[in-house]
Amino acid sequence: MFNRSNVMGHKFRMLAISAMTISALLLVGCDGTSTTTETEAAKTETDLSVFEGCYTVSNDEPAQIKVSQQEGRWVMQMKEPATAKRVWDKAEPLEVIENSEIPNFFSIDPDNVDAVIGRPDRVLVMAHVKPVYANIDPLLDSEYLSYIYKGANTIYQVECDEVNTDILANPHANIIIDNVGSNNKSL
Repeated sequence: MFNRSNVMGHKFRMLAISAMTISALLLVGCDGTSTTTETEAAKTETDLSVFEGCYTVSNDEPAQIKVSQQEGRWVMQMKEPATAKRVWDKAEPLEVIENSEIPNFFSIDPDNVDAVIGRPDRVLVMAHVKPVYANIDPLLDSEYLSYIYKGANTIYQVECDEVNTDILANPHANIIIDNVGSNNKSL
């Protein structure tokens, strides 16, 4: 009987040691470091090259915004007026924006967006919609969205050009829109 109790005690100790070892391995496997690594990998996997090029608000207008990579970082430039001595203004830095911020700028499910880039002050934010989604959403006629100071719209990638445009020559630039309700009381 003495032998039997020693054998049972030994088996119980082995079972306890095995349970502690498995628990320790599970805790080490769930320490959160893999989540951080996966998040960092997702950041580096974002292909920002989809933004390289020029953009405008209509397919039949010349380019107004230029996105390019300069000295290893992404930048944007706006087209200068015809009176300027250069075609594009000084390059402004752009940064990757997390998909969790998409609802702050666009009314689109973040799962349908594969890249977001914007100025640090968020005055300009651009999103690239997954081509598959852009093809099935009737409200989108382009894979690109822009948010420019509190307004979102579809934009179009167009050929870059090196021709100044006279932004001030817009025939609609001097239109004043009055509040209809305040001046027109006869209705």
